[in-house]
Amino acid sequence: MSQTHNSRRTKLESFVAANPADAFARYGLAMECVNAGDYEAALSHFRELLAHSPAYVSGYQQLGQLLAKLNRASEARQAFHSGIAAARKAGNDHARDEMQAALDSLSPG
Repeated sequence: MSQTHNSRRTKLESFVAANPADAFARYGLAMECVNAGDYEAALSHFRELLAHSPAYVSGYQQLGQLLAKLNRASEARQAFHSGIAAARKAGNDHARDEMQAALDSLSPG
């Protein structure tokens, strides 16, 4: 892990520890974990984010993409379905369409 990523991740971890309800910070931390290749930590942070902020559409999209990358298609489908519903509720047609395309591209099963 590069020094910059390590420093940013450390700062985000500290911020999230002090402000666990801050959805934007939790999302940023999850993305830092993805970028560092720490996928299990990223999954944990995405799930925590969505448990407390179920309207955070980007969280579903990134969670689904990560699960698909990890060949966890069934879980990815669940994330995309939930994300599509959240995007529809938020009126976010772009995110809804992107997640639908990602869902359609997953192998059946």
